[in-house]
Amino acid sequence: MNTIRVVLIEDHELTRVGIRAALQKLDDFEVIGDARDAKSGLKLLESTQPDIAIVDVGLPDMSGIELTQHFLNSMDKEQTPKTKILIMTMQDSEDTVLAAFAAGADSYCMKDTSIDKLVDALQITASGNSWIDPAIARIVLQQTQKASIAANARPQTTAINGLSPESSHIVETYPLTVRELDVLKLIVDGCSNAAIAEKLYISVGTVKTHVRNILNKLCLSDRTQIAVCALRGGLVA
Repeated sequence: MNTIRVVLIEDHELTRVGIRAALQKLDDFEVIGDARDAKSGLKLLESTQPDIAIVDVGLPDMSGIELTQHFLNSMDKEQTPKTKILIMTMQDSEDTVLAAFAAGADSYCMKDTSIDKLVDALQITASGNSWIDPAIARIVLQQTQKASIAANARPQTTAINGLSPESSHIVETYPLTVRELDVLKLIVDGCSNAAIAEKLYISVGTVKTHVRNILNKLCLSDRTQIAVCALRGGLVA
């Protein structure tokens, strides 16, 4: 695996220094710069084009969410941004989580996570997938439940809007069934396939089929991406 080039934008000095020191001990990472405010961070991102930027939400001059918007808006609209954005924060409020993904963040990690989980989040994000901290997974579950209740016109399915035209077409053609939503809710709760099978009174093989169908319908390769996809696009009736 190639070395992952990281930029760290964090105003809290101890946190910034600690994360940098931890990552520099690992062969797979290279911290190529850090900044303590959004203005300096934006300049650093534009000049270095790292693989990943770890961005704190609570920066002194503008929020990390605003920084993400400014940075992505400055990119060539015809190209997929090379730099992935991992939001790191102590805030697990629904508004903050939804705003971060709506702004274009790729992953969301709580500051009190372990270094091992942070490494996992960075590696998964660098590979082109998304990572969402288990601590905020219930927000996704709540959004899914709201959408399911609101889906009066199509009570047996739910849809995800706000995606690319190609993805929207796929979701409209192959919406998630109620049973697939049941499985999704239990995945978000952290249940294993065996636990899901026990709770829903179905076989493990059937659970695996439902999980595979969910991923295939949304053209995703990871369970976590389903949650991020829903957060970014917004679940509607």
